[in-house]
Amino acid sequence: MEEVPAPRPALDPDHFLEMPHPLRVEVVDETPSTNADVVARAKAGEPEGLVIAAEHQTSGRGRLDRAWEVPRGGAVTFSILLRPSIPTPNWTLIPLLAGVAVQAALADRLPEVTLKWPNDVLYEGRKLCGILVERVETPEGPAAVIGIGINVNQTRAELPVPTATSLLAEIGESFDRNQVLEQVLGSIRALLPLLEDAEVLRAVYADTCSTIGQVVDVHLPGGETVRGEVLDIDTHGALVMSTGEGTFTAHAGDVVHVRPAS
Repeated sequence: MEEVPAPRPALDPDHFLEMPHPLRVEVVDETPSTNADVVARAKAGEPEGLVIAAEHQTSGRGRLDRAWEVPRGGAVTFSILLRPSIPTPNWTLIPLLAGVAVQAALADRLPEVTLKWPNDVLYEGRKLCGILVERVETPEGPAAVIGIGINVNQTRAELPVPTATSLLAEIGESFDRNQVLEQVLGSIRALLPLLEDAEVLRAVYADTCSTIGQVVDVHLPGGETVRGEVLDIDTHGALVMSTGEGTFTAHAGDVVHVRPAS
């Protein structure tokens, strides 16, 4: 029998009125991209802490401008503006922080949630969440815009590919998306101090990163593929691999795909 989606109540802006400083949540019905909206606000001088969450994105995107679409009300899709005062090398750690925050927020209900380098959150190998981080130059200094999309109440039939999943698909019950968003935002806020300590953040990320220990193929922009066993994540957030010919370090910005070796 075909699954019928449960009712999907809209996000409630009043639910977020008491979020701790500096978080300010705005809920929009529809937008092409929450990241694009927050980027524009950042360039216009918006202070950090702005969060834009959408019921529906018409042109959502992930890394390398890959399309990302979900049915209205099925996911938690939002972007948050940060203006971290951290050393320039530590900016590469922001995607790691976002992944750790999502994993921590979901782990109470799904203890098996893991991180796939560089920007996915998985449950038993299936994609539950994607993350896109953009650095934006603004008159007030550089800003980070973190876009997060969590599959929440999609049925299996609504998922775009067999390698995707949702909280509903795994647990068998609908979730209050207000609570999911609140928990993730609280997790991000609580973990922000880790951006000051690259080694601690690296260790926390590595502890839940399922990519470590795998033999993977790293696909590079020029068409080259590097195969090796993933040894660790370094303090810049890069993947460290043993290729049999030595050590290879892959930075997220230089990678097209990372996939288990066939």
